[in-house]
Amino acid sequence: MRNKTKVVTGVVRLSYAHVWEPHSVQGGKEKYSVSLIIPKSDTKTIEKIENAIDAAIEEGIGRFGGKKPKKAALKLPLRDGDVEKDDAAYKDSYFVNANSITAPQIVDGNVEPILDRSEVYSGVYARVSISFYAFNVNGNKGVACGLGNIQKVKDGEPLGGRSSAADDFESLEDDDDDFLS
Repeated sequence: MRNKTKVVTGVVRLSYAHVWEPHSVQGGKEKYSVSLIIPKSDTKTIEKIENAIDAAIEEGIGRFGGKKPKKAALKLPLRDGDVEKDDAAYKDSYFVNANSITAPQIVDGNVEPILDRSEVYSGVYARVSISFYAFNVNGNKGVACGLGNIQKVKDGEPLGGRSSAADDFESLEDDDDDFLS
């Protein structure tokens, strides 16, 4: 039977990628996490996510006291980048924040493991498996997104203003070693 709450995205862009080491947000439990930037033009992925959210609500009725809440009353994971983010990377996009306490498997286009941590970063393009589940904690009710695995598709401009060493420095020539004198 197919898992109705699991989605493998189309090509998305990774942002706030903490996929190699777990990261704590505001002193909370350390988790692997990433923000998936989904182009609004990728209607197939958006529809799959909306269907998975609906399935998570249905499966989570027990967490909501046995009755299905109105969707508008829930905290939902699919958010509008044009409304919620003042960041050019999120323009004309939706986004989903996904996290997990277990490390994602990270693979290349041939499903071979990527071991070089510099290969997957905020700004890279990837396909990602994610799962949705209902929660009801301390009066906060909604649907959250769990991070599965990541398949790198292609490089992208790094996000967050990080530059490479090659961008920052020029090669030192052998005849310029008088700076040590």
